[in-house]
Amino acid sequence: MPKQKTRRGAAKRFRLTGSGKLKRNKANHRHMLIRRSKSVKRKMRNAGIVDGSDSKKVRRMLGV
Repeated sequence: MPKQKTRRGAAKRFRLTGSGKLKRNKANHRHMLIRRSKSVKRKMRNAGIVDGSDSKKVRRMLGV
């Protein structure tokens, strides 16, 4: 049986935490930052957790 391949785009975007949750980066932090408040930009720096409804799809893409 062949090895299961990981989707490389997903591997670059998601990481597993120690407890098994999926970490992701927040969106809207690339450009047009001048109009956003400092607090919004600060919150976007922190990683988010993948929603439970999407985690099954992401796990399948990662081969976990």
